[in-house]
Parts: sequence; C-alpha cells; structure tokens
Amino acid sequence: MNKLILATKKGIVICEHDGNDWHESTRRLTDQHNTSVIAREGVILAGTENGVFRSDDEGKTWEEASNGLMTRHVRWMAFHPDISDFEFAGTEPANIFISHDGGESWRGCPEVAALRDQFNWSLPYSPEAGCVRGFAFHGSRVYAAVEVGGVLVSDDKGETWRLAEGSNGKPDLEGPPEPFVYPDVHSLEIHPSSPDLVYAPTGGGFYHSNDGGKIWKLFYDCYCRAVCVDPNDSNHLILSPADGVDRNGRIEESRDGGESWSLASNGLQVPWRRGMVERFFQADDELFAVLSTGQLLSASLSTLEWKRILPNINDVNAITKMV
Repeated sequence: MNKLILATKKGIVICEHDGNDWHESTRRLTDQHNTSVIAREGVILAGTENGVFRSDDEGKTWEEASNGLMTRHVRWMAFHPDISDFEFAGTEPANIFISHDGGESWRGCPEVAALRDQFNWSLPYSPEAGCVRGFAFHGSRVYAAVEVGGVLVSDDKGETWRLAEGSNGKPDLEGPPEPFVYPDVHSLEIHPSSPDLVYAPTGGGFYHSNDGGKIWKLFYDCYCRAVCVDPNDSNHLILSPADGVDRNGRIEESRDGGESWSLASNGLQVPWRRGMVERFFQADDELFAVLSTGQLLSASLSTLEWKRILPNINDVNAITKMV
C-alpha cells in the first residue's frame, strides 16, 4: 500500500508514502464537504453533503455521479467486498441508496424510508430524520447502522432491508434493556469467521451479538463510535471508548472477546479531553484512526504503538486506500 485517500471538509486528498512517511500529493473537490470515500478497480467515489462524485484517474479529475440519489447528504459509503460495481450510500435523512454501475445511477430502498417514517428516527444535533452512517458485509448478509434508529439487516446482499430482531427501531435515547441494542448506532463490524458475529459501537455502550443481531450483550458501558475487529482473532478487539460525546476519549483493547479491557494508547496522551476516535480503518497490518478533531493516527495492529501522521491535515472525515 503506497497511496491513501482522505475525505476532508475541504477536498479529497491523495497521499503517498515515500518509504519513511506519508505526504499529500493531490487535493481535489476542494469546494465540497467530503464525508466519505471508497475506491476499487481504479474508481474513486466520494460522498459529500451535496451528492456523490466519481474519479476514474486516481483523483485528478471528478464528475458528479448522483443520478437517482434523491437524498443528497451522504453520510457514509461502502462497496460490497464480493461483488464488483455494487456500491452503497447511507444518507441523512436516513435512507440507503445502492448502485450497480459504479455510481452512475442509484436506487433508493423504500423499506428503509418507511421504517424511518414509521419510527420517527431523529438526530440529537440536526433537524433531519436520522442517518445511516455505517455498513458491514459478510456474503449475502449486510448490516447498516442507523443514528438514531438501530440496526438494519439484509439477507440478499443489500437489495432489501429490515430491522434486526434485537433492534426495536425506536429512537429513544433512554434505550431499551438487553437483549436489545441501544438505538444510537454509530458503526458496525462483522468478524470474517461468521455473518452472525456482529459488533455495534453506540452512544449507550459497546454491544455484541453472536446470532446475527437477534440478541445483544452490552460489553462496555461507554460512549463509542468505532471498533476494529482483528480478522485473525475474534477475541481481539480495539475500541474507542469515551465518557461522553467527544469527552475523555482513548483507545483500549480486549484479548478475551470484550469481557475485559486495557489501555492500548501507547504513544498518545490520553484521555483526550475533547476528542475521541471517530473511525478505524485497517489496511493489512496497519491500523488508522480518524479522530473527531479531524486528525489522523496510525499504528501496527500487532503493537498498537500510535503516531500522528499527516500533521498538516486537521479535517479528515474518512480514509481508504487506493486499490
């Protein structure tokens, strides 16, 4: 891996590694607030607050790719790892749009919008009716994270959606008790060994289900937005707990599947009084952490010795690698 792609508030930034460190090489879409970015097979798609944009030349030139995207504010993008040209966009207000042609055209999922309206999904910081801000994939099974609404699941690779059985769909920040998941879901991860092993960082704690989202267990009573699940060891989890929204954030890990936790913030001065990890991104043995402050950290997954990279960039929202 020698190129990273960053979605920032002021552009899509292509970064290269010179053998010692990362440095910025190209910046485009500087007139857009870029919220997310995906790349595969030579195509880069950027999600923004004003639709989707596509590049076919490693980020040098861009064109709008929002045909059919009826909700323009994209909160997160993903592609199905097993299917070429199958892309997903989660939006605010909450809906899911899918594309089978590299973003040339999009189709909304009306069942998601129906659930949004049925349960009156909401956001504590926006007048909009919730948002979809994360996806997780395993074969035909796909999960989506709804803030504030719960967990959605698809058993047909993401074509149609329903609420997971352990998610009641109500945007009640008091939250239902176990075995339901807290409804303020920030992201989702699946372990590669099984589509039923799913993990949910939420505003009411870190949850785990081993039966595909039917029954959830609260592993950590905290505020959290991101988790990294070691693909080689389902008992090894890296979490970003905090005491509240962007308050006293740190990085911790568990070696026993979430039963106990220890600090894994070597190289960092934590807790961050006003900050926390917003997103994790793994590329081979390297783990990247996007902070809520817009800064970017990097560590080896095996050592978790953290360092800040690209210190001149302070508005990162998402990261991916060039594939």
